[in-house]
Amino acid sequence: MATIRVLVCDDVAAFRALMRYTLQEDPGIEVVGEAADGMAAIAAAERLQPDVVLLDLTMPILDGIDAIPALLERAPGTRVVALSGWGAERMGDAAREQGAVAYVEKTDDVQAIRAAVRAAAA
Repeated sequence: MATIRVLVCDDVAAFRALMRYTLQEDPGIEVVGEAADGMAAIAAAERLQPDVVLLDLTMPILDGIDAIPALLERAPGTRVVALSGWGAERMGDAAREQGAVAYVEKTDDVQAIRAAVRAAAA
């Protein structure tokens, strides 16, 4: 099975590092890039064409909700897993309406986040 290439997007550097470490504990996942805001996420996705973007929904410059359509347009083979500290009832539907295939909360178990990334890539 091919390695899943992931772009991690969150405005908090320490959280990006945590996600990179958490995801790469799975030998089938490689973090190929990071971005700290929605505009940088779009540019990175266009350049890297990852399999999955793990995308925070609340970021500066351009938030994740608004970034999803442009991200999918510029990286059409990419699937978006939305990520937020807000509850799913508040953000999950909005993310899916924009094109995200899954929604996970920052407080979710690391195995659940990895599972969402794997399912999105499948």
